[in-house]
Amino acid sequence: MESKGKVIGWTITLIILALLAGFCYFKFWWVFSDGTKTGELNSLTYTGYIFKTYEGEIILTGYGNKNSNGTVQSKNFKFSVADKEVAEQLIHLTGHRVTVHYKEYKGTLPWRGYERSIVDTVTELEIAPEHTYEPASEELFL
Repeated sequence: MESKGKVIGWTITLIILALLAGFCYFKFWWVFSDGTKTGELNSLTYTGYIFKTYEGEIILTGYGNKNSNGTVQSKNFKFSVADKEVAEQLIHLTGHRVTVHYKEYKGTLPWRGYERSIVDTVTELEIAPEHTYEPASEELFL
């Protein structure tokens, strides 16, 4: 009788552990979505108490809805960067228009960053051409 109780106890323990492992996998390691976002890189900081991570923000611009009378609205995309090489690329691009590829998870891990969206590559960089002043020709004023 005692061995049957042990078998049931171990079976329940293994089921609970399997459920816990499945939950942790889908919460922290399963990629919920991935894609790209384009906008102006507003900031990138290196922050944290124990686990130092790179945290950034991109300003996504777009046109307002039909009730906004043609005003431009913006939305911020907050993200973390786990790869130091990608973070070093982004550090030099603050203020520039960039396109980044990200993966979104359902939960955060302290060593991966504070945000659920993790940028893994910078796929495109659009730098506006330098504006130079050229004086108008005198023919326009004659």
